[in-house]
Amino acid sequence: MAESVATAVEPRPDERATRKRRNRRGRVLRIAGFTLIAIALAMGGYVWWQLWGTGYTTRAAQAELRPIFEDSVATRPVIEAPPKERVVKVPGKAIAIIKIPAIDVDYVVVEGTDTASLQTGPGHYTQTAYPWEEHGTVGIAGHRTTYGAPFWSLDELAKGDRIVLATEYGIFDYRVSKTKIVAPSDATVLLDTTKPTLVLTTCNPRFSAAQRLVVFADRVN
Repeated sequence: MAESVATAVEPRPDERATRKRRNRRGRVLRIAGFTLIAIALAMGGYVWWQLWGTGYTTRAAQAELRPIFEDSVATRPVIEAPPKERVVKVPGKAIAIIKIPAIDVDYVVVEGTDTASLQTGPGHYTQTAYPWEEHGTVGIAGHRTTYGAPFWSLDELAKGDRIVLATEYGIFDYRVSKTKIVAPSDATVLLDTTKPTLVLTTCNPRFSAAQRLVVFADRVN
């Protein structure tokens, strides 16, 4: 009698196979779910680091550069300033403080536009002029979305807005003359000028390197 009851409640072979398939499908779905969650967390962490985490690197570098450089601003006469051909170009070395009141920019500018230099702040194009020279284009590049995004709001500048470059050899005032969108390969924006001018470049649009946003400014007395 007991055997007949056990036999009655024992699942049929097809039912056992169905249960196995369900259990296997469930395990696969759970593994896939955990994998997708892990991928989403990793991607979210990467995006967070790119947009905000990298800012810690820049802030730390700026905090280290600023106190030392501020003490040297305007301490030497322009007549002692070397021409760009004789400047010792050390990547990452502070060369100016850029201030743009209209968009709350206040950063130490470093020498060079290589990856490591731009992670510490806006970088000076080494082949361009320096602020203390009486002619030529001073070129400065800056990130727009990562590493502190110093040029995040560069597109908001209007004609006449003030830009200040404070250097060891004096403090120099500029006024925005125009803005322009160009291809990343367009190097003509950095060509020398007969008068002292300034060019700021950054990626355009935000979160893309498809174009370059360029701001032009003229030095004023």
